Amino acid sequence: MTRMVHCVVLKSEAPGLDRVPYPGPLGQRIFEQVSREGWARWVKHQVMLINENRLSPIEPKARKFLEAEMEKYFFGPGSERPPDFRPPET
Repeated sequence: MTRMVHCVVLKSEAPGLDRVPYPGPLGQRIFEQVSREGWARWVKHQVMLINENRLSPIEPKARKFLEAEMEKYFFGPGSERPPDFRPPET
């Protein structure tokens, strides 16, 4: 049976994640309050942040930035796109 959560991203009930997606208390909070779809939206946003800011996820400074943005995305005012971001044309 699928575990359901009230997703803070979707603002509705949706299937939850299968496991804690990130270490520590933030990861546990995400597991309890974010759906699979909500997490997938964050991953897409995170890829954009990494590309637009030319981050290397192995660098501690970049990881700290991404963790702060993740917390804002899920539980704060939201993570904004870089000012010069232009979505790809499809």
